[in-house]
Amino acid sequence: MVKVLFENHHLYYLPNFIPVIEEMRKRGQYEIFASIPHMMDEEEKTTFFSACDKLNINTIIEKSEELRLSKIKDNLFDVVIVGNVGQLNKIIDDREVSVMIYHGIGLKQSYYNDIDSRIDLRSVESESRMVELVSHGHDNLVLTGYTKCDPLVTDNNDSKLTNLDLDTDLKTILYAPSFYPTSLDKLIPILPKLSCETNLVIKLHNFSWYQDRYKYQSEKMIELADNNKNIFLASHNDYNIIPYYSIADLLISDISSTMFEYLYLNRPIIMAECFELRLKHKILKQRFIKRMDLKRMEGIDFAMKVNDPEDLISLTYHGLEHPEDLESERLSAQKEYLFKVDGKASSRIVDAIESKLSGAQN
Repeated sequence: MVKVLFENHHLYYLPNFIPVIEEMRKRGQYEIFASIPHMMDEEEKTTFFSACDKLNINTIIEKSEELRLSKIKDNLFDVVIVGNVGQLNKIIDDREVSVMIYHGIGLKQSYYNDIDSRIDLRSVESESRMVELVSHGHDNLVLTGYTKCDPLVTDNNDSKLTNLDLDTDLKTILYAPSFYPTSLDKLIPILPKLSCETNLVIKLHNFSWYQDRYKYQSEKMIELADNNKNIFLASHNDYNIIPYYSIADLLISDISSTMFEYLYLNRPIIMAECFELRLKHKILKQRFIKRMDLKRMEGIDFAMKVNDPEDLISLTYHGLEHPEDLESERLSAQKEYLFKVDGKASSRIVDAIESKLSGAQN
């Protein structure tokens, strides 16, 4: 048996790993474990371990981070899979194969900078990103597609809308803002109006629930959902956005990876560019610019864009009534940003892992 550890720096990394875990299980030769750093929020860890239990994944839990890292090293895994570099070098030895399946495919420069020479394989979601990574001097790259999106092809999520107790006669909008910079503050007054004739499902970033600086966002959205019957707020326990994509007729986001993930379904997307920067980023705007992949941001032509919050309602209704608008741009963007939308990204990365293991054993 091949022993594999999925190291989750945060709870929201798990959806990227689940399709890979399922693919490994199908092949029947893997013993699978998952873990999360001890210093994470207690509620976040509880949700993580509960999710792993439901998925029948072995977990590594200890009373301190030092003990957790020690236990991981003592397990002598054959493969360690991570969503960022994190503490990779503290948990891996020379004989283990290390794999990165990066946790996001959005608009931040961290995608290119979060790398380490100890990574043996990096799953890459598109040819354009492969070219960009090579230009940054990275190697050990595998063109796979985006594992997180595989279930959009392989799973049936049609029952999700019924489970949410929303009106099946109405169109459904998914609002998935980032934590920073976020459109949430500007759009709060507009969202109730938007929900008058549609179902509005809100899926917040993990940090909006668990990081003190951003918890006000979930607090505001809880209040909003409590006071508007057609608004459903996905809870902090609902860590996976993928089933919500399937039930949504249109996505509203800002600088989140969700815009690129939702391309899988070729449905209308609205990019809300109405967000405010922190004071330090307003004064020293260059600091913010350095964090962003501006070339990628400027290249987004597959989404309708809104700068004035008051324009969101009319733009949303237009998107719902004319989903064919920007369809050719979305189909082109699928090829640009997602390689293949065939639900087989996980199969390709597991093939690469097995090839690497075979080479290591010869």
